Amino acid sequence: MTDAVADVERAMIAIRRSQQRRALSRIGKARGQGAHDPVHELLDVVEELTERGEPSTVTALSAAMGVDQPRASRLVARAVEQGLLRREADQRDGRRAVLVPTEAGQAHLDELHTFRRSVFAEVMADWPAEDRENFGRLLTAFVRGYSSLG
Repeated sequence: MTDAVADVERAMIAIRRSQQRRALSRIGKARGQGAHDPVHELLDVVEELTERGEPSTVTALSAAMGVDQPRASRLVARAVEQGLLRREADQRDGRRAVLVPTEAGQAHLDELHTFRRSVFAEVMADWPAEDRENFGRLLTAFVRGYSSLG
């Protein structure tokens, strides 16, 4: 194993631990961005599925989030009650509903993206532009490759 692979392994473990501790959420709370809410993750997953051209059903959300269907259903119900998602008939199968962000839901996603990007930009502020570009390209390629394994 090369030192670079060991470095990546250590960095990925550190990121995982940071995610478990909800570090980004704590930063947001400290900066007046609110606490972590599982509905935020739900909105992210709906957006991700939509970008991949996959229907955002409760079943798909459950699988993507790694939660059971009753939990996913409760999160969907909360998001619908909060006016962040709406149910629409699936154009491919009218018997099932797909979830779509409302205007308020999209605005909420836009705010989340803006906040997270500002934190990441702050972390990389001292990096040369070429390093930021290379990191974005390489990290994206790594995630795609890692995702294709399972």
